[in-house]
Amino acid sequence: MAFAGGAAAAAAAAQHTSSYRVKFRRDEFLELVQVAQPKIIYHVRRMHFFAYDGFVMYTFECDTNEFTQKVLHAIEFSNEAWSE
Repeated sequence: MAFAGGAAAAAAAAQHTSSYRVKFRRDEFLELVQVAQPKIIYHVRRMHFFAYDGFVMYTFECDTNEFTQKVLHAIEFSNEAWSE
């Protein structure tokens, strides 16, 4: 059930953002995490992401253990309209 909860949380976060995503290198992403102070960072495959300032901020260069925030592991990330 952890995966279902993570996917639902990721979908809820995506509803509060535009369809634009902003990609960062590791150091800049970690700096943005310090600025934005997200409560949750989502993780799908190699990607970590969170919603901030109307956009999805993401990187492929971080490890889960680099964050003090809760990291939820989801099973999918998509900018497509929701369907089953």
